[in-house]
Amino acid sequence: GFRKDVVLLHIDGADQHVTVYINGNEAGSHDGGYSHFTLDISEYGDSFTLRLVTSDDLRDTTEPYGKQRLKRGGMWYTPFSGIWQPVWIESVPEKYVKTLRVETDMEKASIDTKDPSFCGTIEVITPDGPKEYPLSSGKAVICPDGPRLWSPDDPYLYHFTLRTDSGDTVHSYFALREISIRVVSGMRRLVLNGRPYFFNGLLDQGYYSDGLCTPASPSMYERDIQTARSLGFNTLRKHLKVEPDLFYSACDRLGMIVFQDMVNNGRYSFLSDTLLPNIGFREKKDFGPASTPEEMSVFLQRMEQTVEQLFSFPCILYWTIFNEGWGQFDSVSTGDRLRRLDPTRIIDAASGWFDKGGGDICSVHVYNHECHFIPDVRPIVLSECGGYIYSVKDHVCNTKPYGYGSTGSSEHLLQRIKKLYLEEVQPSISKGLCGAIYTQLSDVEDETNGIVTYDRKVVKLPADEMRGIFAGLVISDR
Repeated sequence: GFRKDVVLLHIDGADQHVTVYINGNEAGSHDGGYSHFTLDISEYGDSFTLRLVTSDDLRDTTEPYGKQRLKRGGMWYTPFSGIWQPVWIESVPEKYVKTLRVETDMEKASIDTKDPSFCGTIEVITPDGPKEYPLSSGKAVICPDGPRLWSPDDPYLYHFTLRTDSGDTVHSYFALREISIRVVSGMRRLVLNGRPYFFNGLLDQGYYSDGLCTPASPSMYERDIQTARSLGFNTLRKHLKVEPDLFYSACDRLGMIVFQDMVNNGRYSFLSDTLLPNIGFREKKDFGPASTPEEMSVFLQRMEQTVEQLFSFPCILYWTIFNEGWGQFDSVSTGDRLRRLDPTRIIDAASGWFDKGGGDICSVHVYNHECHFIPDVRPIVLSECGGYIYSVKDHVCNTKPYGYGSTGSSEHLLQRIKKLYLEEVQPSISKGLCGAIYTQLSDVEDETNGIVTYDRKVVKLPADEMRGIFAGLVISDR
């Protein structure tokens, strides 16, 4: 039956503060709307009344809030609160695996339960059939023969079953892949599985017309990913939001790279964070009034939780810490802190502007003017660009669109994108450009600059022609 020794209640996401009551008594609480929370509820037996009470105050910018705003409009969206990710229970043995961290490169997978008392076996399904490896002191190293590497062209996953001597069983998977930086023809390049790779991506806000941050069905994640792939994109920049695990597992399975943002807290100034940078004033102190000491402390805690929660998903190759100065503080030391948490991925410390030289990437946003890149010792990524408006009749939420440059038809939109990529993005590859993120995957409320409408019913661009535009986005390895 279901009942074993321990019953766990999992709350994958409740914005922002949640208190759990069982049979009218407080059983636990959690802060943070984008992080998982697990509670041992074994003592309450087989039948009980569960009540979750959530609170969310966007007037307080201590907790990460992303693009939510009480007064929505433009690039700020309708706020959400309460339960927005799965709530579920499971029953496990008295001694069970609480954590599973999987770290891989091109040759091996290192699996760590973070508990040295665990011993057992791991059965891995390889292309040649199942193979068993020992689990000793809570760890195992898997070195498949003839390793098959994960990439968007071949998103191969090694499924495995971990069995402990204490009676617990875990089903999971890993992928062999490696992201690094290497000098190629005198320029520092992003390298996937040992070869220079151009990351052609879309900004993905993760908002839906019928559920805000939550889609009507998990199949919507797959639909968005498949739409992006069909148009020739290989990367999604998950923007200022942490998705349910189902999203990342779909990216793993379907072959979509993820550039994952940390979710911003702290304060935002339209003048200093948006208006002035967009007309060329991109210098700002990294120790300004954007965050209070408490906000900085909470941000670092949530950053650590995000890394721990998402570490084992192979699709994630790249972390973005701060976006356009929102809540930004001490980006250099924060980047160093993140590297200690995860030395295996690329770090973008300051996406857009207010770059203090931290992290691995020179990360630039360009709207409303041509792309010009200043040479940098780091690889260059155009982490936001385009954003051209095309409002599809009967598929918009607001008559006042928001974006960067209006187009009146699918054909006009296609021509603008073609000009951007063929005349600006592609020629910049020879100057050090390693990736470009187009704004954006879908329309969101006032923003009608998506490649699909907010209701996901209309794809605004022809797939064949888009793939043709992107055919030249290649970096030579010579």
